[in-house]
Amino acid sequence: MDTEISSSLARIDASTGQLLASAGALTDAQAAGPSRLPGWTRGHVLTHLARNADGFVNLLAWARTGVKTPMYPSEAARDADIAAGAGRSAAELAADLRRSSAAFAAAAAGLSGADWAAQVARRGDSFPAWEILSRRWSELEFHHVDLDAGYQPADWPAAWVERELPYVAESFAGRPDMPPCQLFPDGWPGRLTVGPASPHTPGVSVRGAPWALLGWLSGRADGTSLQVTGAPAVPVPPPYR
Repeated sequence: MDTEISSSLARIDASTGQLLASAGALTDAQAAGPSRLPGWTRGHVLTHLARNADGFVNLLAWARTGVKTPMYPSEAARDADIAAGAGRSAAELAADLRRSSAAFAAAAAGLSGADWAAQVARRGDSFPAWEILSRRWSELEFHHVDLDAGYQPADWPAAWVERELPYVAESFAGRPDMPPCQLFPDGWPGRLTVGPASPHTPGVSVRGAPWALLGWLSGRADGTSLQVTGAPAVPVPPPYR
């Protein structure tokens, strides 16, 4: 567990460094400009990532002390904090993200091996504290692309895509609003299935780079680089997040 935790923290640190570099290069006008997320500026995205780090610090404290500490006081408070911080200058946004990321790293370093097995919860979903690390990594990678500051799905770390693609595909399995598809990531031995079970219809096969499949499924790439059989074009997935 200790080696796995250390590796996860190192990967988060690397992704945080890349994000901070992007944030630090923004001008005030760019920070106030639109992100890839509807209705959110880049300031909203950076503020969300800072408050997300703070929220995970609360869950880490819960794991370490055993005292129930919710990630946020409420969903309304979470949304209000993001809205309140979104309009700050680029320098203030970057400094806030740097501070909150450092606080997250320090809180994670303070947990013992046993602490990582403690149960915490978010929105009624209970999970072991070690899962905080994969959740934070996903927040960093997905929202770095959402920042629309040059970082693309093709830049995602292969190790993260290898972990995240099956998870995202599983969330689409059985969904009636997702066309039934068989996904064949390049270089992978197996396939992934999304959409409702369709025993009488072979459905659509979609092949391509793992990052391209993840970008397409998560709504962060249009899928034009993917190869499709069984349909005239790549299906448009319903919203993921």
